[in-house]
Amino acid sequence: MISTMSLVALGGAVGATLRYLFGVGVMRLTGPTDFPLAIVTVNIIGSFLMGVFVVAAAHRGLTHLSPLVMTGVLGGFTTFSAFSLETVNLIERGQITNAALYVLASVVLSVLGLTLGLWLARGIFA
Repeated sequence: MISTMSLVALGGAVGATLRYLFGVGVMRLTGPTDFPLAIVTVNIIGSFLMGVFVVAAAHRGLTHLSPLVMTGVLGGFTTFSAFSLETVNLIERGQITNAALYVLASVVLSVLGLTLGLWLARGIFA
């Protein structure tokens, strides 16, 4: 049987790889920008998926997959350490408005994404 730590590590590798690929994709679509669009989008999507998984796992008896999915995949996919770094970088470059917008969008839209995920999944699994 695979240990819980192995599942977290495997999920983290998958999530981090997906985050990297997503960032590359956004860069190819938008080109370089002053706003960290890829990271804020990853955080919103990750929060939404966390909400969906919490409800789906509870209703389908899949909570045993939480270390793999929540801690591993979604923990590796979302980027709040990168969020903090990007915020400070924007501030240090004097882009205070972009920093404030980035923090507001990341926090509010991620919470809304999780709420939407919970609502949607509860509607499906209720």
